[in-house]
Amino acid sequence: MKLDIAVLPGDGIGPEVIGESVKLLEALGQRCGHRIVFNYADFGGISIDKHGEALTDAALEMCRGCGAVLMGAVGGPKWDDPKASARPEDGLLKIRKSLGLYANLRPVKVFPMLLGASPLRRELLEGVDFVVVRELTGGLYFGRPKRRWQTARGWRGVDTLLYTEKEIERILRVGFELARQRGKRLTSVDKANILESSRLWRQMAADMAPQYPDVELRHILVDACAMRLIQRPAEFDVIVTENMFGDILTDEASVLTGSMGMLPSASLSGVPQEGSTAFGLYEPIHGSAPDIAGQGVANPLATILSVAMMLRHSFGLGEEAVATEAAVMRVLESGYRTRDITSPGQKELSTREMGAAVVGAI
Repeated sequence: MKLDIAVLPGDGIGPEVIGESVKLLEALGQRCGHRIVFNYADFGGISIDKHGEALTDAALEMCRGCGAVLMGAVGGPKWDDPKASARPEDGLLKIRKSLGLYANLRPVKVFPMLLGASPLRRELLEGVDFVVVRELTGGLYFGRPKRRWQTARGWRGVDTLLYTEKEIERILRVGFELARQRGKRLTSVDKANILESSRLWRQMAADMAPQYPDVELRHILVDACAMRLIQRPAEFDVIVTENMFGDILTDEASVLTGSMGMLPSASLSGVPQEGSTAFGLYEPIHGSAPDIAGQGVANPLATILSVAMMLRHSFGLGEEAVATEAAVMRVLESGYRTRDITSPGQKELSTREMGAAVVGAI
């Protein structure tokens, strides 16, 4: 099987963790008889430096021509000037919207051997295994008007929180379908006591529920959900929510796993269902971490687990996905760690060493 993959290494530690994932894919290709073609392009801050924009039209068209996109993190202090005309994050919004990547899946699974890596008590973390479905192309990040302006009374800024019926329906369907494949429990997160868009969201979720009689639907306010993620995280199965809420809640959820370096993600253009594939973009949820870039200490496991999601959702290679996830598990069971998840008495590996260990465990 031929796999055409667009690779956008990004900034900071992006090229380091992406490099280990490419090595993993090359090894899988050789062992499983797949021909993998990697197509590279600049993305984020490095693209601004070279081309004046975070994502060029040529890079976007290259992505369109591939079966999936593998992406590293973007940004850094160099490009943080709020007055700048181009920012690395502009590329993120452009690629998500242009490629129709409306459904962001972020699995949160606490590995038993990493219970001690989280600041939370071990008994709270046992059995934690849920997925957050985040709407990715609507809400505050895309609404208009979005601007800053100066008045006689000083500066003002506005962002618009807008959701359409179509946008809400399709992301809720992803949540319901995914819950049906898992533990049949769906938690819809909103702020319906304050926001009109959330009231529409809650009403639509309730209206769709009869189509899924086998799925238990629960509504929860975003602030209450933030507390429950810390108090009783094991009670969640599938969480579905809007763009900004999902962004914040999944960063909070990374504390459960012990490190953001353990959380993968998939941004899909369709509903993930058994036996079908969808175009997608795959990336770790962590940032570019410029403070450790080039030191060889970044954790590549989130990116490697994102590759497993790519193999499953965009190429229909379930066995290869399972093999990748099992290899990560074996490496962790062997006591190997990167700096962000290590404890006394464990062997700390560099980024390259951890990548090689996973390849060797397949």
